[in-house]
Amino acid sequence: MAISAALVKELREKTGAGMMDCKKALETCEGDIEKAFDWLREKGIAKAAKKADRIAAEGLTAFVIDGDKAALVEVNSETDFVAKNKEFQDLVALCADLMVKNAPADLDAALKIDVDGKPLEIVIAEASGKIGEKLSLRRFAVMNKNSDEVFGAYSHMGGKMSAIVKINGANEEMAKDVAMHVAAQSPKYIDRTAIPTEELAHEREVLLAQALEENAQAAKPKPENIIEKMVEGRLNKNLKDICLVDQEFIKNPDVTIAQYIGNGKVVEMARFQVGEGIEKKEENFAEEVAKQMGK
Repeated sequence: MAISAALVKELREKTGAGMMDCKKALETCEGDIEKAFDWLREKGIAKAAKKADRIAAEGLTAFVIDGDKAALVEVNSETDFVAKNKEFQDLVALCADLMVKNAPADLDAALKIDVDGKPLEIVIAEASGKIGEKLSLRRFAVMNKNSDEVFGAYSHMGGKMSAIVKINGANEEMAKDVAMHVAAQSPKYIDRTAIPTEELAHEREVLLAQALEENAQAAKPKPENIIEKMVEGRLNKNLKDICLVDQEFIKNPDVTIAQYIGNGKVVEMARFQVGEGIEKKEENFAEEVAKQMGK
C-alpha cells in the first residue's frame, strides 16, 4: 500500500526516528501507525542491546522535592556530550519524578514503573536507540519526612553531583547549606553511631599496629597507657574526617556541622556523583568522543 508523507511525518514526530525508518515501519505494518510505533520500539531495543557492553560512566544526577517526599537519581550516558542533550536531560527529570511519585523498592521495581503504557526500562531503551548511546538508570534514593523535618538539596557542576539531606529541628536554609556541604565534602556517615562495629574495630587495629611499630623504633619507648591514648586520639581524628556532624562546615570552618545546626539532627543523607565507582575504559571513551566530534 502507498504510505502518505503525512503519515510518515506523524510517526516521525511521535517517535523521533528517521524518515526512512518510519516509512519502512509503516510499510511493514501496512499503514497501522500503532503497530509501526511498536516495530520502531523493538528496533530501538535492538539498537540498545548492541550497546550493552559499552561503559556508561557519564551522565547526570538530579533531585526532586515534592512535599513530604524527595528523590535523587543518577542516569548514565556514555559521553558528556549526550549529558548536555535536552532529550537526555528530560529523561533524567522524568526518572527523578517517577522515583518520588512511586518510591520503588529497588532498581528492578523502578525499571518496571509504567510510563504511559510501557515500563520505564523500555522508555530508556527507546531513548538509547534514538540518541545513539547506551543510557541507564544507575541508582536512586527516596526519602520521606515528617512535619517537624525539612529537606535540603543541592546540585553542583550542572548536575555532576547532587545531595539531599533530611534534618529534624532546622530550617530550610540550614538544610540546603548542609546539603551543599555533603555534595562538596562527601562524608561517609552522618555520625559515629552509623559506623559499623567491624569497621571501627578494624581502624583501631590498624592504628594500634602503627603506633606499636613507631614505639618499637623510638629511642625512648612510651608506656602502654600512652600508646592507647595515642590510638584513641588518632581514631577520633580519622572519624571526624568521615562523619558529617564532626566535619568543619564548608561555609564557616570555625564551626562543625553539628554546631551549625545547633539542636537540629541530620536524620538521613544521600549523595551521588556521576560515574563514581564505575571503571572507565579510557580508550573506548576516547573513541566515542572522536565519533561525537565527527572525527
